[in-house]
Amino acid sequence: MPTIVVEVMPKPELLDPAGKATAGAIAKQGSTTFSSVRIGKRFELTVDGEVTDAVLAEAQRLAEEFLSNQVIEDVVKVEVA
Repeated sequence: MPTIVVEVMPKPELLDPAGKATAGAIAKQGSTTFSSVRIGKRFELTVDGEVTDAVLAEAQRLAEEFLSNQVIEDVVKVEVA
């Protein structure tokens, strides 16, 4: 069965406290390679049947209206895995 992956991230202009804490923890481990971390959400939607344009449109609609909070998050990807 096909899977549609939806990725949601905090809007760039908003503080990401979990990402900031993770970046601090990485730095405490001695890594200087990464300057920041942003933490988002990933949803995997299993499709019963073929993935059509209508199915992708429905996944996009759900991502924008239900899976994300459009005030503080952006839907960055809706694709077939």
